[in-house]
Amino acid sequence: MILNRALMREVLQTSGAVTLVMLSIFMVVRLVGFLRQAADGDIPVDSLMELLLLKLVTYMDVILPLMLFVSILMVFNRWNRDNEMTVIAASGIGIPQFLRPMTILMVIMVLLVGSFSLYLSPLAVRVSESIQHEYDNRSEVSGIAPGVFTETRGGEGVYFIERFDGSEDRYKNVFAYSVSAGREGVVIAKSGFKQTDENTNDQFLVLKNGTRFEGNPGDPDYTVVEFESYAIRLKQRAQKEIAFPVAGIPTLELSDGKHHRLVSEQHWRLAKPFAIPVLILFAMALSNVDARQSRVTNMLIAFLIYFAYTNLLGLAVAMMNSGKLNPHAGLWAVHAMFLIMAMYLFLRRARNKTLLPRIWPRIRALLPESVAT
Repeated sequence: MILNRALMREVLQTSGAVTLVMLSIFMVVRLVGFLRQAADGDIPVDSLMELLLLKLVTYMDVILPLMLFVSILMVFNRWNRDNEMTVIAASGIGIPQFLRPMTILMVIMVLLVGSFSLYLSPLAVRVSESIQHEYDNRSEVSGIAPGVFTETRGGEGVYFIERFDGSEDRYKNVFAYSVSAGREGVVIAKSGFKQTDENTNDQFLVLKNGTRFEGNPGDPDYTVVEFESYAIRLKQRAQKEIAFPVAGIPTLELSDGKHHRLVSEQHWRLAKPFAIPVLILFAMALSNVDARQSRVTNMLIAFLIYFAYTNLLGLAVAMMNSGKLNPHAGLWAVHAMFLIMAMYLFLRRARNKTLLPRIWPRIRALLPESVAT
């Protein structure tokens, strides 16, 4: 049917535009946070974009349902604004006729969100944690980027290199500052490279052709030494075993868990795709706009319902994690409540009734005539 193909085409086109806007906002916000963390030395600078993309994959199972919900609302509202829905209704086609293309979109989105929720998002969390774990176990010099002053974790030193020569595997124009036993030390060298002692496995930063300034300025024991070769022992961070958070545990391993947090995480991943049909029904029911009413009202109600839906799901997950709610039934009770509400609104919309019944006329009819007047 031409109308069904037109609806699917417009929803997909709108979804692409909405997704691009959402992803742009998300990436800008996350990039600012990552840059702040990189400046503090909490995450590796050389893996910044990789971590950003992994974080994006982690949240795709939340972004995609919102994208679809907004897209359907925008398409149907535009059809109402351009009186296309009036022409369609006059042709004998009602809102239930659009269930078929919406079902196709629902199946596609359920599979897509399910793949992110059950596999890709946990995988992205594990890869991110592996990158962070590798960075935490590096030596102090590993995270230095050319042209950036990098402070050591303990705050007792600062390193700076002008550039890195990959062909020679050497740092060029190195500056190192450290404090030891109350004495300041500054080393300036033309080049440097990392070296590992074969006997002790200790790592050193070997500097070539430079000058070392040691002591506090103004003290009589302040020394200036020129050297051809000077080695700085690099402090090794304590090796930690990697421990993935619950969000990064593979879905198949969650089924073997007995802890309520593992069970709630499993149900949370399974429940995310179920939100797709609920949101589609809400979007179709709330997209009808009376010509005498403002379109802003329905859009506002739609977003209030969406945020109520998602926040109640988040509250249920928090209560499940704390053991205050049954992990096997908590999320599904919220889904069932909103599914019944969506079906009720959709049926009233299909019968060309107001979304909510008019209560006052019914009460007025039950009252005696003298009281009602």
